Amino acid sequence: MRAFALLAAALAATSVAGAQDEVRIELTAEKFHFGTQEIRLKKDRRVTIVLTSPDYAHGFAVPDLGVRGDAIPGKRVEITFIPDRAGRFRFLCDNFCGEDHDSMAGMLVVADD
Repeated sequence: MRAFALLAAALAATSVAGAQDEVRIELTAEKFHFGTQEIRLKKDRRVTIVLTSPDYAHGFAVPDLGVRGDAIPGKRVEITFIPDRAGRFRFLCDNFCGEDHDSMAGMLVVADD
């Protein structure tokens, strides 16, 4: 019984540590820009982008990391991933949203630590 209690305590501690390691970032996609031009993350740290849009079904894509999702007006869409390498990666809207669509981009910066 004592071994079970120790195992349960160890698992609970691991779950709490894992939850603390996750980063949540609120990001708005709106014609013709994102709410920020730069997102800073740490390599191997789980991140959830909470994406919203007030006006149009925009896309959010980081092609070099294989990340993508759709911002649906009136809904909160969560995109969860773990960046597996450091560097600078362009994020962009990949749903055509009008004449200034090409300017709807930013930079995701992933640091080693």
